[in-house]
Amino acid sequence: MRARSLFTLIAVSLAALSAAASQAQNDANAPPPSQQKSTPSPAAPPPPSVTIIGARDAHGVLGRDVRSPTDEDMGHIVDVIVDRVGMVRAAVIDFGGFLGVGSRRIAVDWNALHFGRIANKSDSITLELTKDQVTAAPEYKEDTPIVVLGASGTLQPLQFDH
Repeated sequence: MRARSLFTLIAVSLAALSAAASQAQNDANAPPPSQQKSTPSPAAPPPPSVTIIGARDAHGVLGRDVRSPTDEDMGHIVDVIVDRVGMVRAAVIDFGGFLGVGSRRIAVDWNALHFGRIANKSDSITLELTKDQVTAAPEYKEDTPIVVLGASGTLQPLQFDH
């Protein structure tokens, strides 16, 4: 009986050693971990993308002064209008008035603005419209249809489904 138990123990040990040797051979044939394809778990979000913009390449526009090509004061940018796909369509300019009294907001086509030199906060943006054209434009009001003043008919109408 004792010999039978000893024989069973040896058989089980040999089977375990054989399985371990087979697994080691499979691991030796597997590609290194750097070449293995890792499948991200479905719950893990993908890593964010990173873009670096040089300090000299981009500047904010809100609050910037806007001037006409003849250097007339046209106001300053107070808002930017984007469509549903995120494309910038217009800028809202606070135009006219004195110290905030009597001013009105006008929406102007983004393509009518020129950002030549805006490296400093004191640099202005040029609007390719005259002061008379901007004065005659309808006022911009939120939650109403937006009338955007464009230079040379370049603006395409905004189409929104309700």
